[in-house]
Amino acid sequence: MNNTINIQSVVDRVPDYKVFLTVDEMDESTRQLAEEFPDIVTVFEAGKSRNGHSIECIKIGNGKKNALCFACPHPNEPIGAMTMEYFSRALAEDDNLREALGFTWYIIKCIDPDGARLNEGWFKGPFNIYNYTKHFFRPVGFEQVEWTFPVDYKELHFHDPLPETQALMHIIDEIKPEFMYSLHNAGFGGAYWYISKDIPKIYEDLRSSALKQGVALSLGEPEAPYIKEFSPAVFQIMGVAQSYDYTEKFTGKAPTIHSGTSSADYASTKADCVTLLTELPYFFDERVQNLSEGDITRKEALLKNIEMNKNHYAQLKEYLNEVRPYLTDRNPFVKLVDQIIVHQEESSEAKKNWASSSLEFEQPAKIAQIFDNLYTAKFYNGLSLGLSVRTYDYEIARLEKEENIDLEAIEKLKKNHRQGAKWLEEYCKELENELNYSVISIQKLVRIQVESGLIVASHINKNK
Repeated sequence: MNNTINIQSVVDRVPDYKVFLTVDEMDESTRQLAEEFPDIVTVFEAGKSRNGHSIECIKIGNGKKNALCFACPHPNEPIGAMTMEYFSRALAEDDNLREALGFTWYIIKCIDPDGARLNEGWFKGPFNIYNYTKHFFRPVGFEQVEWTFPVDYKELHFHDPLPETQALMHIIDEIKPEFMYSLHNAGFGGAYWYISKDIPKIYEDLRSSALKQGVALSLGEPEAPYIKEFSPAVFQIMGVAQSYDYTEKFTGKAPTIHSGTSSADYASTKADCVTLLTELPYFFDERVQNLSEGDITRKEALLKNIEMNKNHYAQLKEYLNEVRPYLTDRNPFVKLVDQIIVHQEESSEAKKNWASSSLEFEQPAKIAQIFDNLYTAKFYNGLSLGLSVRTYDYEIARLEKEENIDLEAIEKLKKNHRQGAKWLEEYCKELENELNYSVISIQKLVRIQVESGLIVASHINKNK
């Protein structure tokens, strides 16, 4: 048995996927894999979702080390599901790959099936900003699998993990993984990575995995001001403690946090585990990697970002408040928007103080930093608008099913829904005009995630 891995040959075999699989299609594919390779593949139920859907875990191999890979921890991020669709089959088919990697693999293609179903409206395309935004769903923080692991930190105490999170906790507790791949992706921008331990020797290879697929690196602002950069486009994985400390430092008070910490934080308390995230976009604009100087300072770019966000969420708050009496607690779409509105008001003060905390912010901003502050942020703000319009869809459908139909409420909701739908269409048209974006093929994105995972897994196998 050859004990070396030809990573490029594994990457090159990724099929040219044209669409994302639905939850039912993923489940069917998993069953087929187990039937096809009964001596190699075992499937067991790791738990059930909040709606009672079986969360199936695939076990492959018998290596001395354990690896856990789970996709859709945020259900609007299905690139990882396609990565696991390919990788699980590659492991089953390739004896040498399994042996050379030296792991027993535990793979979950979709850890949040309920949330993924609410995104299936855009899974089959067309892949453009409007269709993505119109059908986008992402749960509120305290209903996100990735951010509901237990934590006690200063004044934050969270001990209410979701059933899906508990499924992951049970696996982590039992297998104590040395490698964990939490399969996320961004929506717009460039490629970047999070890793729980500083491993400088692999960073050039990680960046190369994206560049050789023609996907640019994200070299502008990090997702949050408190994130530590290990190397260009490679960052230390964040937990809730960093967010807490940043807000406390720049506002002088404890933040309002109703969720828990991350899977990486939890795994680090159970095992000597390296956790990887490979963040990739669906949509790309060349400016995300432009490091030439722009015509405003970084502080000015940040202040423009704060003002833009403030105005956008003030409008959304007003739009939703017009029908607030008709919004029910079970509405999944409004929860995240309401959380962002509260967080935005709190984070604006912290960001403003942070932008004034050092002379470095008085230097000219890079084009990539300006782009992130003004355009990438505008793209993500649009997703909250899409969620707000879907909020109306949910309540209209609910009221129309009731025995005693409230015609006045339905008419009010429909009127505001029409206004919101028009606003969303115009917002996306404006973005289309402001952005010079391209759509990245699923094949390229899967190739990058596969190669990144193999780079880290190979490093762990050789060095631990």
